[in-house]
Amino acid sequence: MMSYNPIFVDRADAACQLAEKLKERTLVEPIVLGIPRGGVVTAAILARELGADLDVVLSRKLRAPYQSELAIGSISEDGQVYWTNFAHRAPGVTQKYLKTECDNQLAEIARRRKLFRAVKPIAPLKGRSVIVTDDGIATGATMIAALQTVRGQKPKELIVAAPVAAPDRLEEIKRWCDEVVCLVIEPEFEAIGQFYEDFTQVDDEEVVELLRSSATRTDEKKLLGSSA
Repeated sequence: MMSYNPIFVDRADAACQLAEKLKERTLVEPIVLGIPRGGVVTAAILARELGADLDVVLSRKLRAPYQSELAIGSISEDGQVYWTNFAHRAPGVTQKYLKTECDNQLAEIARRRKLFRAVKPIAPLKGRSVIVTDDGIATGATMIAALQTVRGQKPKELIVAAPVAAPDRLEEIKRWCDEVVCLVIEPEFEAIGQFYEDFTQVDDEEVVELLRSSATRTDEKKLLGSSA
């Protein structure tokens, strides 16, 4: 296994550095979409720094049968599936397995949707500058599934922002968006957590609180706007 000196203190540090790369551009009604769970921490800080709205986009990794950390594909909230080029060659992959895995991940998406939408209704994306982010891009599968969903909602522009990514995965992701902004592109990429001093797992409660705080700020902005 390769050894790296961490580049980022934590997700907040990475997001602040990423925001500096985006602050100078002109964005139209910007909104930042985080991929739960870790990506929502990144998204919340990006949204704050850019004066943008915050929301989530739900997609899930489809796992290899005997190696759950390996993505053989991904599935989006609307049921679109993206397969990696080795998905059907992975040991233990059968049509029955793929169907069961898709059903399981759709059930988890439904659970999260119910939880998160209770505090933050889905935001419209049409005609807006949409930034989709995560705390890093390894296989890129969940990001691509998310982009498939967002692209169908006709944003003005679709930007992917990530602190760190593998270069070959970025090339694939560029096919699904208008632009990619990435701080660190690492050819010897092995795991996202290697680039962080603190890569503590994010739980549902933290995501809910970030969305609730964002919804409160949005309501306050609307009230200030209507009284101006």
